Amino acid sequence: MLSLVISGCSRQTALTAELTPHLLKAVNLEETVSRRDELMMAYSMTSFDAKNKPVSVVNGGWGVEPMQQGQQLDLRAAGSAKALPISLELPHNGRIVASLVLIEVDDYNRAKQMLDRVRQVHNIVSGPAALVITATEVLTPLKYIAAGLVASGISLKLVDQLDDDDLLGQSSVEIHEAELRQKKQRIVHVPTVFTGQNLRDAFEYHLDYDIVLKTVKIQPNRQ
Repeated sequence: MLSLVISGCSRQTALTAELTPHLLKAVNLEETVSRRDELMMAYSMTSFDAKNKPVSVVNGGWGVEPMQQGQQLDLRAAGSAKALPISLELPHNGRIVASLVLIEVDDYNRAKQMLDRVRQVHNIVSGPAALVITATEVLTPLKYIAAGLVASGISLKLVDQLDDDDLLGQSSVEIHEAELRQKKQRIVHVPTVFTGQNLRDAFEYHLDYDIVLKTVKIQPNRQ
């Protein structure tokens, strides 16, 4: 269930959405033999204008971090396990699609190389010319993230990186500018549960992330 709160916004302000992963808990592991999973995360936000046309995209990544059964990580705490936020302006009468995937890594070196490339474009906004999606296209969170990385100039397909790795789960949420203003909503709290089966091993991960709406004052043009 989404948890929502917020102050009103004047007509002279714009809204910026900030996505921050903040809690990850390993209830059951995928790798019961080694008794730990090596995890990585990729996330993105894609904005669409009032005419439902793509406007811009921003990407983020986290990992590769080992986790044991029962372990809980505060992803906002300082250190190697910290997940850095990404932010994107919410177009007037438009919307933002926030997407996130959690991956169990089999090939550590390849995953580390991919994350290093993602970090090079972390929180750098790419414009509409580079977006290869259409507003009418039905995309999974994984495909949104892959399209966002390509738009940012990373010549890799995230789907291809999953040949030997395991997708533990994917999550997506849409936020609409007009609806948020009407409800005076400031925070969208997204709790997710990823479960599944790999051979004889059943896994379960709990992941929480927030999308916080911040106001940005628009200064009048000066001649």
